[in-house]
Amino acid sequence: MAIEWKTFLFFGLLFLFILLGVPLTFVLGGLSVIFIFVEFQANPASDGLYLVASKIWDLMETSSLIAIPLYVFMAMVLERSGVAHDLYRMMHLWWGGLRGGLAIGTVLICTIFAAMSGISGAAVVTMGTIALPQMLSRGYDARLALGAINAGGGWGILIPPSILMVLYALITEVSIGKLFAAGVGPGLLLFALVSAYIGIRCWFQPRLGPSLPAEDRGTWPEKFRALRSVLLPIMIIVMVLGAIFSGLATVTEAAAVGVLGALVASAVNRKLNTRLVKEAAIRTFRLTTLITWIVFAAHAYSTAYTAMGAESFITHLTEQIPGGRWGAMLFMMVVLFFLGMVLDPVGIMLITLPVFLPLVNAHGFDPVWFGILFVVMMEISYMTPPFGFNLFYLRSVTQADPSMRHLTMKDIYWSVGPYTVVELFGLFLIVLFPAIALWLPDLLFSGN
Repeated sequence: MAIEWKTFLFFGLLFLFILLGVPLTFVLGGLSVIFIFVEFQANPASDGLYLVASKIWDLMETSSLIAIPLYVFMAMVLERSGVAHDLYRMMHLWWGGLRGGLAIGTVLICTIFAAMSGISGAAVVTMGTIALPQMLSRGYDARLALGAINAGGGWGILIPPSILMVLYALITEVSIGKLFAAGVGPGLLLFALVSAYIGIRCWFQPRLGPSLPAEDRGTWPEKFRALRSVLLPIMIIVMVLGAIFSGLATVTEAAAVGVLGALVASAVNRKLNTRLVKEAAIRTFRLTTLITWIVFAAHAYSTAYTAMGAESFITHLTEQIPGGRWGAMLFMMVVLFFLGMVLDPVGIMLITLPVFLPLVNAHGFDPVWFGILFVVMMEISYMTPPFGFNLFYLRSVTQADPSMRHLTMKDIYWSVGPYTVVELFGLFLIVLFPAIALWLPDLLFSGN
């Protein structure tokens, strides 16, 4: 059978079984075994089965995998530590006097939370619970507020530490430290763009985000006392990222340091107890088990496709895409955007990277820079209908609070439109100016 038909069946059956609701791990692993077996029957000299076993064995010995449960546990502890409540109080006092200030402050907290946790859901659920009712009660437009939380929450996978970056690095074998460093500039850029959008729109349409009355803005002593809430998050960020970028610790070791910082933050806020640790550990175990099996199955899937002769097919496909290297880049970004509407980011990564990485290498793109573009597109996929994770996180939050049950799924869907456009503009700037992503890794890892 020609490789074109094999590719059609290989990916067509993948989408079919996913749409039928079969768990992703079983789909990836099952199709890999079936296609490799068929390939072996047709070509007894094929070493596909050996390659799969060898690849998974090598992956099991990868110490970077330990970082995944540690970062997840850190996020679970922080979600219950009370840090977010203190940050919101500080933001309320300092930013509330501006038009749209509560929304901008919420986006800022999402940025800080992203730099502490490494996952998307933590910031969305926390800010949806704390900030959304406050903004609505202050007369903020519901869609403006929902969109701000939706967009800001997604930065958990872009601003380091990031679980998705760890997975990307494991699959592509690029430096996790360089990926983490490359995420800082784009993360700050997206924060600036989203904040500018909120501020400009609320300046011209004050009804969307009215400023707080003078009596609710707090006194200067209260504002300065509230700044103490920033100390714990800064401590955690410096402990994790400082240890990595200074070379004092590997990504895995820094994850352990981050867990210590999260436990200290919980203890300072008097939230640390046996129940918190137990619940965080159980949720970490469940999520990590899911991620690990998906990673193993994905490696089997990519290895199976390689064994079927994917390299020659992709080389031929590259030659057919108009526009040269930038045409290929546009093609990949468009594919990621539309896949993001219907699949989860981990699934997209595991499906597309075996196809895209040869294209990236063939056209001479920096794999670290492409990794940032990939993660930005995955962050956008968290917020785009119909199946963006953040949409359903917000839906669960609004349904749990009686004061917000009037918000419909339609409101949540419509809220993301302008923010998606803003983030796509940010992606365009990163493509146009690669130094936005690469200046920090070049600075920190120039000797490597």
